[in-house]
Amino acid sequence: MDKKANVYLMYMIAFLQGFVFYGPIATLYRQSRGLSLSDIFLIESISWILMILFEIPWGWFADRFGYKKTLVISNFVFFLSKIVFYKAHSFGIFFLERVLISVSCAGLSGCDAALLFSSVKPEESQKVFGRYQAFSNGGYLIASLLFSVLIRQSMDSTVFWTIIPYALAAALTCFLKDVDTQKEERSGFFRSLKRAFENRGIILLVISFALINEAVQAVSVFLNQSQYLRSGIDIGYFGVLAVLMQFVRLSSARAYQFSIRLGENRALGALYIAAVLCCITLVFTSNGALTVLSVAVLCGSAAMASPIVLDMQNKSITGGDRATLLSAFAMLGDLIAAGANVGIGWAADISTPIAFAVCAGMCVCAFLLLLIYNKAEDTL
Repeated sequence: MDKKANVYLMYMIAFLQGFVFYGPIATLYRQSRGLSLSDIFLIESISWILMILFEIPWGWFADRFGYKKTLVISNFVFFLSKIVFYKAHSFGIFFLERVLISVSCAGLSGCDAALLFSSVKPEESQKVFGRYQAFSNGGYLIASLLFSVLIRQSMDSTVFWTIIPYALAAALTCFLKDVDTQKEERSGFFRSLKRAFENRGIILLVISFALINEAVQAVSVFLNQSQYLRSGIDIGYFGVLAVLMQFVRLSSARAYQFSIRLGENRALGALYIAAVLCCITLVFTSNGALTVLSVAVLCGSAAMASPIVLDMQNKSITGGDRATLLSAFAMLGDLIAAGANVGIGWAADISTPIAFAVCAGMCVCAFLLLLIYNKAEDTL
């Protein structure tokens, strides 16, 4: 099988794993099974820590034993986590589900990008990353549309039907073709970790995008609902708006065209400026149309920036430790996001506009770091 087939298989796997039918009622489902909100946040916090701890060891494993083997294990564990979630009725079982997800997502992080990058020509990678992300968003979009049908049966049914696409995704992983990186020079674990942080330029880029990404995540997942109500938007339209934002995120498939026209650095700069302006708008506006437009542009900016940044990270790596280094970058991004999330949460307790102001500040810092990164690259 030609390595290019890996790309289409990974597209299908991402698409199937986007079918999280219970997404709109994930919190309500947990509460119906006996968890309190404090239980949910405690489990999520521990899961975040586990993700950070597992990131680099999984990347090192992938570089030593193969991307396919890592993806097969990770996707099978992902599939098991959905079964556990369906069967869970206690804190302990829900905690086990999050541990499985942490193990799985840490294994997938970096390894999926490394396999895709190694399966295509370097000039095709950005387009492939964008489409890969778009397939995942497309799956979730369809799942969101089908949610209204499945929820009529029961909340349990939305979880049960999520198991099936994850089983298919795990099965498809077995048909991937491993890429040959045996001839590339590999370092020991700690040497690989040191190499990840020696490239100060790419570290600036990673931190920069982590700030933007966390700001957009906070706005599009947590703060948007309060802002919609503040803007006079009826709660009955929230589902429609969620579907709209998923459509906007499909723009990641066209990120490479935007990058070709402006160049990677200018394209990222334009997307970061758009994010800054949208966050500032949300601080002051209570207009429904401006609110929806700002959230949509934020989602689109992050969706288009992601494959560009991922492509730049991959192209900065030489040698046979690609998955390890990508996992190190992901771990750093997770740490930045975790710290930023605390600040946003503190601000949100005061007021939604102050939380948006913090997000705007994060986006400004991200843009400044991008300028420093660009200047450093120009001097090389």
